[in-house]
Amino acid sequence: MSKATTTDRQSPGPHVADSHDVIRVHGARENNLRDVSIEIPKRRLTVFTGVSGSGKSSLVFDTIAAESQRLINETYSAFLQGFMPNLARPEVDVLDGLTTAIAVDQQRMGSDPRSTVGTATDANAMLRILFSRLGTPHIGPPGAFSFNTASVSASGGFTVDRGADKTRTEKVSFSRTGGMCTHCEGRGTVSDIDLTQLYDDSKSLSEDPFTIPTYTGDGWVVRVIAESGFFDKEKPIRKYTKKERHDFLYREPVKVKINGVNLTYEGLIPKLQKSFLSKDRESMQPHIRAFVDRAVTFTRCPDCEGTRLSELARSSKIGKVNIADACAMEIRDLAEWVRGLDEPSVAPLLTKLRHTLDSFVEIGLGYLSLDRASGTLSGGEAQRTKMIRHLGSSLTDVTYVFDEPSIGLHPHDIQRMNNLLLRLRDKGNTVLVVEHKPETIAIADHVVDLGPGAGTAGGTVCFEGTLEGLRGSDTVTGRHLDDRAKIKATVRKPTGALEIRGASANNLQGVDVDIPLGVLTVVTGVAGSGKSSLVHGSIPADEGVVAIDQTPIRGSRRSNPATYTGLADPIRKAFAKANGVKPALFSANSEGACPTCNGAGVIYTDLAIMQSVATPCEECEGRRFEASVLEYRLGGRDISEVLAMPVAEAEEFFGGGEARTPAAHKILERLADVGLGYLTLGQPLTTLSGGERQRLKLATHMGDKGGVYVLDEPTTGLHLADVEQLLGLLDRLVDSGKSVIVIEHHQAVMAHADWIIDLGPGAGHDGGRIVFEGTPADLVEARSTLTGEHLAAYVGA
Repeated sequence: MSKATTTDRQSPGPHVADSHDVIRVHGARENNLRDVSIEIPKRRLTVFTGVSGSGKSSLVFDTIAAESQRLINETYSAFLQGFMPNLARPEVDVLDGLTTAIAVDQQRMGSDPRSTVGTATDANAMLRILFSRLGTPHIGPPGAFSFNTASVSASGGFTVDRGADKTRTEKVSFSRTGGMCTHCEGRGTVSDIDLTQLYDDSKSLSEDPFTIPTYTGDGWVVRVIAESGFFDKEKPIRKYTKKERHDFLYREPVKVKINGVNLTYEGLIPKLQKSFLSKDRESMQPHIRAFVDRAVTFTRCPDCEGTRLSELARSSKIGKVNIADACAMEIRDLAEWVRGLDEPSVAPLLTKLRHTLDSFVEIGLGYLSLDRASGTLSGGEAQRTKMIRHLGSSLTDVTYVFDEPSIGLHPHDIQRMNNLLLRLRDKGNTVLVVEHKPETIAIADHVVDLGPGAGTAGGTVCFEGTLEGLRGSDTVTGRHLDDRAKIKATVRKPTGALEIRGASANNLQGVDVDIPLGVLTVVTGVAGSGKSSLVHGSIPADEGVVAIDQTPIRGSRRSNPATYTGLADPIRKAFAKANGVKPALFSANSEGACPTCNGAGVIYTDLAIMQSVATPCEECEGRRFEASVLEYRLGGRDISEVLAMPVAEAEEFFGGGEARTPAAHKILERLADVGLGYLTLGQPLTTLSGGERQRLKLATHMGDKGGVYVLDEPTTGLHLADVEQLLGLLDRLVDSGKSVIVIEHHQAVMAHADWIIDLGPGAGHDGGRIVFEGTPADLVEARSTLTGEHLAAYVGA
């Protein structure tokens, strides 16, 4: 029998595998990055700081996380890669030491009416299995409890050829039990369309009766209706017979021939439901959204009472609880209910479900319910919901990338988020965080500060090292790290009050409050305390109220600050007037577009499973316009040169001289007011940072007419230095006679307020009450609420 022998030898040095302890980036040039080279320590928490637009997301998300994802995708077969998104290699010379990256960004979750917190986190799937096993009476498999699954049945026959002229017909039948409510099709709401908002029934089809966007008299949509042959074009709509009215409003699709062209005619209501009502409201253009809000009323489905589920699905219960009741509970209450279930046959399922629900509570989302539509979550809530699946993960040596995880969090909740980030790090993971809040910067092992400015003035590493080193540095972040807004010595006096009585939306408990007008009012409280329910649910959205929520602005590569803000229209008209031609020539999306690239400025080459290659158009050299259009000038500049101007330069250009255009100058002033003077007018919206988009949206709405401005967390994505500028903007709005109501967690905004309304004391059913009303000084002095304690600590009282 042989026995292993050992020999004494000196302990070897560190294993070569342990030498890969940094992520090395060399020559990063994505977006505005200027040859950035940096080494990021692995298995540590690194925070990236810098003013909005300085290049933080370009480095962390668009370079490090994007390349990690691309390399993982390349490990799959070419067949599978054909079904995956095509990712281009970032503009970088060297990327070493990458590990698998999991990016948790601020993007809102899908806004489909059938998407809920439960469906987004697999909690609903586990509940469906639970009720299919334990529910009584037993109604079927898990699909019978799904509001995304319709009940279907079919039967028929097919012929089997058995050779030698022998055939046999076999009958087959198929049925599937689903949980979808047949009336609302699993949406929980039904729509009622106000016909008076669609057309003027005193007019005939030849008199352009429609008040629907895009339904113009000379458009194809109206021509199909008018020339379908079903109606007398000269007959007023109100005089239609019963059959004509039915054909006009509800007729099923039918083929018609107009001027020799085969087209489809369909009743007005089904056409609108397919074209407008099937879309996510937030993705609509503003004028379309305004029409839908005006013409369509959404009410709770009377058949399922808003649960989305069929009566059969609701009939099966565990104890006295059906699946609709379970999904409507606050998640912390549902977790307690699940803990009370003891059934060995489904023990593994109960263990997993308990862990998922407890993770919600741990991350500060216990006040949500599983039936909450995912599209109604704030950016911060959506980001934390995405984190749920990672909290109990056994994976280590993963790179987690977070984009401002403190968004939407009260100072009281930030510590809980910090603890979760540290837990991920302590399991041996690399945690990269883009952040502005000092409370989160404080827990960093390593800090990288980008800047010094935004856009073309940024894109370089100004500092890397420890928190103390950052504090002593002369960077913008270092100088502002310990900034503290002071409580105002005197506050403005209100000119009136907006009375709210018996507010009971969501978790509000019959709230009575007077919101002062003519001053800066801040509504605050822990996440889930009822702030948005009070403000957005109780203040009427009439013409006198300008509401600016957190919904991110959307746009393609063809969208830019000029088109989004409405600046493009006066510019095109000014060019047209100066040159005696049509305004449409000066649109890269219309008649003036370069015919080779169709106004995109680049040519895309499809390489199948590989990322499409975008090369500058040789015809227009990336300027997007036809050569003949660029010969027309205004103030010595062509349209492409104007769109390449920064806001600050354009403001001066359109402010006087030959190019003087008051309408354009007014919009440019608002852009400069929110600190976007460095943005170029034609920069694609897809390249803007979250903070830049937030301020672009704010600048656009500042032009709306109204006496009351309602802002939902305007500090989202803003650097400490940018917050100071925002406060100045809010002051100017109030001083001009406006009333400003801000939902906010940032202590600097609270300290700057004239009046504070604090909701709480907790979240969900533990909140929904006014716990303080008064001036910031009174709140600090009383310290009677969580907000009061944190504000007092912030101002050093």
